[in-house]
This record gives sequence, C-alpha cells and structure tokens, in this order.
Amino acid sequence: MAVLSIITKSFDRLKLLVLIVVSLLLVVVCHPVKGQVTSLLSTSIADCRVIQHELGKTCVPLHPKRVVTLSTMDLANALALGNRPIATASDFSEGKTPFPPYLYSQAQGIPTLGNSIEPNLEKILYLKPDLIYSWWGSNPKAINSLLTGIAPTVVHNWENFSWKEIVNLTAQLLGQEQASQTAWQHYQTKIQNLKTALGDRYQGKKISFVYFYFGRIGTSVNNSFVGSILKDVGLQRPPAQDRNIEPWGSTEFSLEELDQVDGDVLFVASFTEDDRKDLEQLQHNPLWQTLKAVQKKQVYFVSAVTWLWGSDLIGAEAVIDDLQKYLVTPDRAD
Repeated sequence: MAVLSIITKSFDRLKLLVLIVVSLLLVVVCHPVKGQVTSLLSTSIADCRVIQHELGKTCVPLHPKRVVTLSTMDLANALALGNRPIATASDFSEGKTPFPPYLYSQAQGIPTLGNSIEPNLEKILYLKPDLIYSWWGSNPKAINSLLTGIAPTVVHNWENFSWKEIVNLTAQLLGQEQASQTAWQHYQTKIQNLKTALGDRYQGKKISFVYFYFGRIGTSVNNSFVGSILKDVGLQRPPAQDRNIEPWGSTEFSLEELDQVDGDVLFVASFTEDDRKDLEQLQHNPLWQTLKAVQKKQVYFVSAVTWLWGSDLIGAEAVIDDLQKYLVTPDRAD
C-alpha cells in the first residue's frame, strides 16, 4: 500500500507538471509573433521587481493581489499588513482548526491547502495566484520547481532575521510599506498603553518566562520574540534571561537549575499534552515550591502557540494583551 501511495502521488504531480507545461505551450502557440511575446515580457518586467531570496531571484508583482502563503507566520504577517491571502497552507496542527487561536478570527474563511509540507498543488494552480510566498523551513525543496511553474515563488530563510525584520521584509515583498508603518504605529500604541497602565508597580521586579516542550525546560531571552516584547514594555528579566543568545534567543535548564528562571512574576507555557502532565507533576515538586513567584501566587499559564509559535505581528499583539490581562488586571484573569 505504501508503494502504491508513492506511485499515486508521483503520478498526480506528473499530471500537474504536464498541465503546467501544456498551459505554457498554449500561450506560445496562441502568440507566435515575436513582437507580441516581447511586448508581454516588457510589460511583465515593468510591472514587477526582482527579489533576491533563498532559491535565487524572482520577479514579483509590485502590488500582488492574489497571494498564496505556505506557512502560518507568513499568513499572519500578510493579514497584519492588510493583504488577505486567497489561500494558505498551515504548519499548525493542534486542535481541529488549521489556524492557531490568536489568528483564528482574522484568518477565518481563508481556504486552506493542507499542511505546509505537502500543500495541494492542483488547488494552487486552480486559484491562479500572482505570488506564492513561503519560508524555507515550511516546505521541501522538491516542490519548489512545481510552485515556480504556477506563479512567481519567493522562499525566504527567516532563521537569519528577527521577527520585526521579517515583518518589514514581508511588507517590502507585498508592496505594503505604507501599511507596515500603520501596523507598527498600532503596535507601539499598544506598548505605550500597557506601559502607562503598569506605571511603576513592577519597577525593580523581575518578569520570568519558562516553557516546557518535549520533556525539556526552556526560556526565551532578550533577542527572542517574547524577550523583545518584554524589553519594549520595559519589564526587567532575571539574570539568566537578561541576555542575548544566538541564533534562537533561547536556552534550556535542567530541573535542578529551576531557580534560574525564578522571578517576581512567572509566565509558564507548555506545548504537548505530555508537557502539560510534566508541568502538573512539577508543581508537586519541592523545588517548584521554593520559587518566589510560586510563593507569591504570581504564576500565570499562557499559550505556547502564542508566546513561542506566534512570532508575527498579530501574535505580538496577543502577547501584549496577555501582559495587560495578567499584570494590570490579574484579579479579572481567568
């Protein structure tokens, strides 16, 4: 059955490639005059700009209108910049929805193309996008030749950039530089409103964040997604978190080193069901009871999807909302 499945998938992709080639041949047959072809190419070049990316150079429309994204982060940033993709693949797999909770209301109704590893190529072809957009880690190199046969395709390696740089690069790609200025103004307004609401009540206090993932304990430092937001708000971190660690902005601790993530306030996240069980067991461990935040009942459980996965502008504003909820009005928190 596995061999049959592989043969079927290969045949489907071959059919798709043949369809693409035939479509291109029809364009040439229907426009055999050299002058006509030259005119079309000149118009195309005039209406696009060359983007250097992981797979080389691609000429993309100046203001693409029919964008297909192949990762959750790229979908979120496109939405934040006012460009609603016509379809998206997803690398989010928790629950019954293809979108994480922080993104659901904005992304609801956008057609999905399956997972990022194997997006539905036939559906993409049918949708006739003018730009396909993805990050390097979301889909295998094998399908990129097929994607470029459908529409201009840009694949960036976001591992080399901060989440803020990714937003700005996305704005450039989509021709949404003006929209990005508006989006950043909104972000800064939320930051300022939170700082005003906090006043000086957390002056001199340390705000810690720890997450549990696949049996390990980790934390995000200053140059991480969450770390940069906490820094923007002006909140202080424990010494072990108040630093930069390249390239990911994260580090791990053993259970015996748990005191290094202690603070006056502790935010905690867990990824899987097993992680949640580990966390429940840890709360009965004497080491957990020695933490200052635990003794002060200043421990707050937040979504790992939002605080760790949501490295985009919409996710950032969701983190700010959590900080508002737990630091400004903790008595009203669920």
